[in-house]
Amino acid sequence: MRFALFLCALLFTASPALAARTILIMGDSLSAGYGIRPEQAWPALLNTRLAEKRLDYSVTNLSISGETTAGGRSRLGPALKAHQPAIVVIALGANDGLRGLPLGQMRDNLNAMISAARTSGARVVMAGMRLPPNYGPYATDFFGSFKSIAQQQKVPLIDFLLEPIVARPQLFQADNLHPLAEAQPLLVDHVWPALAPLLK
Repeated sequence: MRFALFLCALLFTASPALAARTILIMGDSLSAGYGIRPEQAWPALLNTRLAEKRLDYSVTNLSISGETTAGGRSRLGPALKAHQPAIVVIALGANDGLRGLPLGQMRDNLNAMISAARTSGARVVMAGMRLPPNYGPYATDFFGSFKSIAQQQKVPLIDFLLEPIVARPQLFQADNLHPLAEAQPLLVDHVWPALAPLLK
């Protein structure tokens, strides 16, 4: 009898953790924590915030340094099956832009990822990116692509992932591309307003 009561108590205690819904982050080095420890990157800090707010979600960060939208698109299907996320954050495109890849291809990949996530039952948040001005008209079309997709697909958009730190060079590593650990809390604060309304 005591064992049965213990077992019931154990199952009851464990149930919130078992029921935690997944936020899946598909990104590149900006979300993978390039040059810093993984636990310092903004997705890990987001996981901490969720726990502090006692929200029944946990973060699975599948971001890879160097990832393009094509790579993310190819990995998303298996990731959706494995993790069955409630929310998918798509933070890709920077490497497409830096490599000058065709923007039509990037838009097709992002649209396909949004559709796949929705088909699986997940809600979607997309993070936009900017390119340096020396990329010319390509940079303008690149940045506009994210807003266009978000409007067409009716998904929340984080206008520019690095917006809160872009004018603060002291928060970037020596390559002037990747944020330092000190910048990561600012990125979480920037992501939160788009993500929070989806946390049901």
